[in-house]
Amino acid sequence: MENFTSLIRLRIAAHDAHYAGGLVDGAKMLHLFGDVATELLIRSDGDEGLFVAYDNVQFLAPVYAGDYIEATGRIVAMGKTSRKMEFEARKVIVPAGLAGQPSAADVLAEPIVVCKASGTCVVPAQCQRIPREPLSC
Repeated sequence: MENFTSLIRLRIAAHDAHYAGGLVDGAKMLHLFGDVATELLIRSDGDEGLFVAYDNVQFLAPVYAGDYIEATGRIVAMGKTSRKMEFEARKVIVPAGLAGQPSAADVLAEPIVVCKASGTCVVPAQCQRIPREPLSC
């Protein structure tokens, strides 16, 4: 099995904050994992496929507006149509919180793992493109 991995890094915007104090809903991490999964399926099969289920989700640390999150994923097993994946989201930059300097930020010496998950996606056999030739799905 080829080693398929994906990485997305983005700043969590103020409009992503759902709770008091700028706290972000955990579903935001699952949204990022969905985007990572889509890229993994395109790389492995040439098709976006479908996310079928998460079998494990762990929220490990809070995420706030202004944080930079790095979401990664990899395919760990491939069946005929199923793709088992593992995901991790890490906080890599945080607002500095300095009075009088609202735009100050700090790069974390050690990223903080904020969420881990695993799940399964499916690419119907008729949609798989190996080698990558156009097919109709």
